[in-house]
Amino acid sequence: MKETFDYAKAVEELEAIAAKVEDPQTGIGDIDRYIKRSEELIAACRAYLRGAREKLDAMDNQ
Repeated sequence: MKETFDYAKAVEELEAIAAKVEDPQTGIGDIDRYIKRSEELIAACRAYLRGAREKLDAMDNQ
């Protein structure tokens, strides 16, 4: 079963990652993992927004 993308949850996770990266107690190895995860989330958010823009453009052209 395909999981649907939840933009709001992705943004929440990005905010949580930002807080962890800014925490001086976070280790360098963890930061690398958080950066990679944030890159994945950002790519997914951009794809979601691109799709939304395409739908709006299609509706506007009708």
